[in-house]
Parts: sequence; C-alpha cells; structure tokens
Amino acid sequence: MQVIKIEDLYKTFKTYKRKKGFVGSIQTLFTKEYITVNAVDGVSFGINEGEIIGYVGPNGAGKSTTIKMLTGILYPTSGVIEVCGLIPTKDRKRNLMHIGVVFGQRTQLWWDLPLIESFELLRHIYRVPEKIYRDNIALFAELLDIDEFINTPVRLLSLGQRMRGDIAASLLHNPDILYLDEPTIGLDVVVKERIRQFIKEINIERKTTVILTTHDLSDIEALCNRIMIIDHGKVIYDGSIDEIRRRFGTESTLLIEFKEPPDQLEVDGALEIQLEGIRASIKFDRKRFTASDLISEIAGKYPVLDLTIEDISLDGIIRDVYEEGKLHESVS
Repeated sequence: MQVIKIEDLYKTFKTYKRKKGFVGSIQTLFTKEYITVNAVDGVSFGINEGEIIGYVGPNGAGKSTTIKMLTGILYPTSGVIEVCGLIPTKDRKRNLMHIGVVFGQRTQLWWDLPLIESFELLRHIYRVPEKIYRDNIALFAELLDIDEFINTPVRLLSLGQRMRGDIAASLLHNPDILYLDEPTIGLDVVVKERIRQFIKEINIERKTTVILTTHDLSDIEALCNRIMIIDHGKVIYDGSIDEIRRRFGTESTLLIEFKEPPDQLEVDGALEIQLEGIRASIKFDRKRFTASDLISEIAGKYPVLDLTIEDISLDGIIRDVYEEGKLHESVS
C-alpha cells in the first residue's frame, strides 16, 4: 500500500537581489530586482508502507523543503502531495496523527522539564490511550535504554540522550510514518548503533515507514534498501543501493605489501598507483579488469607478502556523482 504520493511537486521562493556598494544599497531601497529559486523542481515519487528510504543530497538540494511540505509546514507552489490519503496543508491535524518527525538540530522536548514529563505532555496533545502510552514507554526504555535518564531535565541530557528522547517522543502515538532529519549528527558510534537498531525494530514490528535524510551515509547503508538522490531540486536517482554501486561504484583499490620494496611498480590499465616502501595501493576499474587478473599479474612480477581489496564506499560514490555529474549525464 502506498502511504506517500508526490506528483510534479514544485516549491518556488522569490528573493530580491541586493546590489553591491553604497549606491547599490540606495537603489535597492527604491527598485527591487527579484530572483526566483526552485527549491523543489518537479519532484515525483511514491513510497510504500514499511519502506525505509534514504533521501540524500548536498546542502540546499531541496531535502528539508520536501520534508516540510510532507509535514504540512510549507505549502507547495504546485503539484500533488498525499500522505496516508490526506493533503498535509489541508488536513494538518489529521496528518500530524499519522506522522512522527525528528530534526537533529532541534528538539520537541520541553527544555526545563524532566524527559518523562515531556512524554506526558505529548501523550495529552496526541490523546494517546493510557495502555498504548505505557506499553510504548516500556518498549522505548528497553530498546533505547532511556530508563537511566528519564527523570532528568532535558537541558541536562547529553546530545545522545536527548536524541534518544526525541525519537521516543516522535513515536509515542504510533505514527505510520517517521521523518528523520540528521538523527545521528554528532553522536558517538555506540549511540548511533543503538538508534539504528531501534529504527530497524520499529520498522519490522510496526511496519513504520521511515524517510531518512542525512549526510552520514553509513546510516543509509545500515538502514536503507532504497535511496533517492536530490540535487538542485530534482530527484536524479531513485533506486536500490546495490544498483547505484553497480552503475557507479566500479572503482576498487588493491592494497599490497611486498616482501621487499620494488624499484618501480608498473601495472597495465591501473587508474592510479601509489608506492611507498614495501606498501602500494593500486586503483582499478572492475569493468575493465577483474581483481584476480590484476593479482595474477602483480604476483607474477613482484614478491608479494599480503593483499587486500577495498571497494569504494557509498560516501565516495555519491561524492563522485556530484563532483563529476555522472548521474546528470546518465539520465539526460
């Protein structure tokens, strides 16, 4: 079942252009030149119940603008948005009952109140039945380990504790959809892993649909099977992580340790060779050469002690996509 439907969505902002210098500032007071910016530019996609989607892109690409329109905070300039059959800007209250939202840079918790009292206030705001509320608190205490600080004022919580509290707060009313905007920013690896496992559990147990926007692509790799990449307001890729790796992640690096340092290292077809003492790294394209062929060639010429192959990370693939415009070329 499709829980989110977006068709030909646009969000346009109009800003006025400031002229430089003192004279330009005076002229701006009397005549203003406006610039139109398409923050979201003809986006269309659908999301099914129970999916975990990675929605990624550089700063200013349109990620947060899309999420704000889905939540009903922003009105679209044009296009269609449906969330659980509702139009977010027309049915804001009903829409809010279906969604949970976590913004990593902001909190929905009351700063001076103990965490549990924030939960109690949100229970009344969302009219959560007592049994569901108690069951959820028990579940979150188990999966997020919030018992140790649940009676602590929010202002005294660490970043990791506050983030766990925010995620729990967003799920108290059993929403169908969870929007996560940078949920692990600034957190240590232990807390990150706990939050990732919690998201997986909630997704499996409740079929909660999750849309994750983040610059930490290790979150995407750990949680998502599907990734959407947005750039300059347009979705330039929508598919599986395996597919984007197959299409664009063909570069690998062979790390070698020799028994003795070679005078020089020559490998036919290598994209890049770095040699330092007895260690070398050779970057190659798997579409042109297999790792076994490369290893056979090197082992036949040089005394090799150890070999390791490293594939390019998802972070590296996405970075190359933006820097080299590979996706733009592939879809044009």
